[in-house]
Amino acid sequence: MKKNIAKMLGLSLAAVMAAGSLAACGSDGKSEEGSDGKKTVTLTFGSHQSGLPTTGTVQDLAKEFEKETGIKIDFQISPDAQWRDLIKVKLDSGEAPDIICADTPINLASSLHVDQYCVDLSDQEWVDRMEESARSAVSVDDKTYGITFPGAKMYFYLYNKDIFEELNLEVPTNYDEFKDVCQTILDAGITPIYEATTNGWHQVLPLFETGGLWLADDPEIYDKLNANEVDLDEIPHLLTIIKQLKECAEAGYFGDDYLSNEMENAKEAMATEKCAMVINELGFRGQIEADFPEFKATEKMGAFVMPWGDNTAIGVNPASNAYFINKESEHVEEAKQFFEFLARPENLQKRLDGQTDLSALCWPEIESKYSEEDQALIDSLEKANVVQTSVNYIDSQWMDVGKDLEAMYTGASTPEDVLKTIMDRRTEQAELQKDPGWTK
Repeated sequence: MKKNIAKMLGLSLAAVMAAGSLAACGSDGKSEEGSDGKKTVTLTFGSHQSGLPTTGTVQDLAKEFEKETGIKIDFQISPDAQWRDLIKVKLDSGEAPDIICADTPINLASSLHVDQYCVDLSDQEWVDRMEESARSAVSVDDKTYGITFPGAKMYFYLYNKDIFEELNLEVPTNYDEFKDVCQTILDAGITPIYEATTNGWHQVLPLFETGGLWLADDPEIYDKLNANEVDLDEIPHLLTIIKQLKECAEAGYFGDDYLSNEMENAKEAMATEKCAMVINELGFRGQIEADFPEFKATEKMGAFVMPWGDNTAIGVNPASNAYFINKESEHVEEAKQFFEFLARPENLQKRLDGQTDLSALCWPEIESKYSEEDQALIDSLEKANVVQTSVNYIDSQWMDVGKDLEAMYTGASTPEDVLKTIMDRRTEQAELQKDPGWTK
């Protein structure tokens, strides 16, 4: 308990320090006079923790850029849970960093208004080299405002093949089979699923990565939700999955410590075979293997579609973190130089090679790292765009939904309460945005 309190205090202190750091630097970066009398520039780069690879690949590239140009990059990283609110405040006050890392797609009504705050990059050479879906995720009204790198995100259940084989288990294709698999694993003394509730975002994935269920019922459902012609309580799959999450938690399938689990510790839990399954991207196996090379995660771990609600389609998120240039920066041209540097083919390759959790880039000129087995799996699956990139006022409350689910797990609320809160939040955000669907 003392460790947890200390940790929370540390995170709070980090958030305060990050806010202060951003406020101090403002939007004008830093200019210093070098020994040769010339001014050297430092660009401030604001991001949340998950906005940059844990391998330090972007920081390494920034050092190479500094060596080539003399332009320094000052990274200012904030906790995930504070970043969205913090950057909105800084943009509104004119104190945002020179470069901003933010989630996409930016054309959703609930996203940051980068078309107001950031530089139009449509004339940059590298823009047309990005995949069309990635380009659209950083564009508004056919104007491109950001640069992004990861390929489409797809979250699977990654599972230990040896454990499944020893227990004579087949990959589940629906929820009932999934429960049976979990129970068999639990009876064998192994935690079936590693759930990382403290990260806030991870437990939300089953709700909105399963939009294929919604689209199978009504291919126009995303448009109807955005027009406020229907609401989330008219989509039975959402409440069903919330109830299923509660059922699995109470059955012990997430283990005893899931309310204090962190995603970073999932690597050890899987490598030591304390847990049999975890939701993540295929590239997560590379992260495990980098830290625990003896485990051979890329060989020992298979993947299957999340079967919540009897879902069979893999959710595809064409969007990811992207970098934008603050319109108020005094060093826009230097920031453009940095983006051009990152977009060079050799540096794109360095990013893919150096980022162990990344399997592909959204740059067709760079070949993916998917194995033949992985590519065959992906090619065999039905695909559907995830809810958070298609429906307004979902992604912007993602971390809040994580807290709602945590409250449900502790018994402070019910699945029905969780659904109502999500709906109420959508209404509140839409009315604040003066969304015509809500203000007719």
